[in-house]
Amino acid sequence: MAGLTWGTEEDARLAAIRDDLAQVSTATANQMLLQRGWRNTFMRGLAPLQTLGLGRRLVGRARTCRYLMRRGPQEATGAINRAARRGSAEIVLIESIAPGDVFCVDALGVPTAGIIGDILATRLKARGTVAAVIHGAVRDTPYLKEVGLPVYAAAHHPAASNRDLIAIDYDLPVNMAGVQLLPGDIILADDEGVLAMPLDLAEHVAAHGPAKEHLELWIRDKIAAGGSVHDYYPPGPEQEAEYARETGRTVAH
Repeated sequence: MAGLTWGTEEDARLAAIRDDLAQVSTATANQMLLQRGWRNTFMRGLAPLQTLGLGRRLVGRARTCRYLMRRGPQEATGAINRAARRGSAEIVLIESIAPGDVFCVDALGVPTAGIIGDILATRLKARGTVAAVIHGAVRDTPYLKEVGLPVYAAAHHPAASNRDLIAIDYDLPVNMAGVQLLPGDIILADDEGVLAMPLDLAEHVAAHGPAKEHLELWIRDKIAAGGSVHDYYPPGPEQEAEYARETGRTVAH
């Protein structure tokens, strides 16, 4: 892997937090990261091709691929083209991706070049990929939706990627819709969008985020029942005691 530093220790750390992190929304995680001084963790404008469903989140390790604008004519067709494609950065990455990874492509936000369609998505799914996140466009969307691989993208277009772009390298830092993404960062995605963070911060969010989610659901129920935001959002001491009595949980400060 070109620039990915990851071993059995990191595998174990991610496995230990995966389920807890999946209980946390990108909105909650984003706020927690802001509180620790981490900005620009949410990928702007990348939307799910199909919704996951309320409360469902995806967690995985980022594997990155970087595209640049094409400078000249496309490669020759036929056998030469097939040989070049086998060594192309995005194909090498797809064939080396591991179960639990997220395929993350910086395609410069270009809306006129579909990075993946249903065939490459099918291969990604077969390899156990959690999701594909494309800072750019995807193609074959009617069929892509049938594959069952969660896909986030900025646009869709029928042209193949080589219309305007060329894959340059993989497992290196990339710009993903305003986020500096490093290979091995942890991806958290839901129907709001996609967020990225280092493993140590993912551990922090997994440790404290579920409690925040539980509290906010309780607060919403109280507001729906007629409670005032002056009392419940955030909860005062009396409301914190009420929360403890009703749920058996305490409010962390």
